[in-house]
Amino acid sequence: MTTKKIIATLAVTILVIAAHAQKVYTKNGNISFFSKAPLENITADNNQVMSVLNQQTGEMQFSVIIKSFKFKKALMEEHFNENYLESNLFPKAVFKGAVSDISKVKFTTDGIYNVMVSGDLTMHGVTNKVSTAGTLTIKNGVALGSSKFIVKLADYNIAIPKLVKDNISETIEITVNCEYNQKL
Repeated sequence: MTTKKIIATLAVTILVIAAHAQKVYTKNGNISFFSKAPLENITADNNQVMSVLNQQTGEMQFSVIIKSFKFKKALMEEHFNENYLESNLFPKAVFKGAVSDISKVKFTTDGIYNVMVSGDLTMHGVTNKVSTAGTLTIKNGVALGSSKFIVKLADYNIAIPKLVKDNISETIEITVNCEYNQKL
């Protein structure tokens, strides 16, 4: 093999490795939600969130198993899965989007970077565009992503029966926290 071919092969190999090293992921991110209603506040946590972040392009994806949300009361969890999110019919929620200003994040420099995330959120069989502010905190080379935003249940065809309208808010506050500590 000639020197030029060796250098070309080495360059391609380095580019391929570098391209793959740009994606980081987590299998145990956290998504929680909070519903403030006159009669009762409702909270639930899901620590089995899968998410991938491409540090070069800003592309970001989340996948959430609906049945993995845990409530303080078993009856709330049952109603959530059977009556509202219908997790047997719609087992996952998915977000596909991007950090729009990823170029300002220095993944090799510790710091807190304010970012905007936009994309498509699919939940309960309905897809809507969402856009929200968030932060990427870089600490010791690991990215920690977080965001908080509001979702209207009606936008995802999630109906609240009149009988329990004082127990469940029409809007839900969603909080996302992911530590991207794995490389693809």
